[in-house]
Amino acid sequence: MAYEIPVTQARAELADLINRVVYAGERVVVTRHGRPLVALVSAADLERLAEQPAPAPEREPTGGPAAPAAPSAPRPAPPVRGTAPGPREERRLGTVAEHRAPDGP
Repeated sequence: MAYEIPVTQARAELADLINRVVYAGERVVVTRHGRPLVALVSAADLERLAEQPAPAPEREPTGGPAAPAAPSAPRPAPPVRGTAPGPREERRLGTVAEHRAPDGP
């Protein structure tokens, strides 16, 4: 069972919620207007979820494809490691050093 908390309260207690997830193994569901908005789970739980195969599409008893299902939650993007920053990031972060040719003949 997950612990549910409104988003306004979660903002104020974020550090405590993270500790509950990491050290107590709890799962926290943040709600807005009483509806689930986001869940806090441990990194280990997230890895387990990412490793699970996607469920097979349901089929009608006649063997034909099932009616389109409601859209499911998007899968989290895999972590990106060892990539160079794009040009937009370089502009945002600034340039550390720049080489300029000497002026003159």
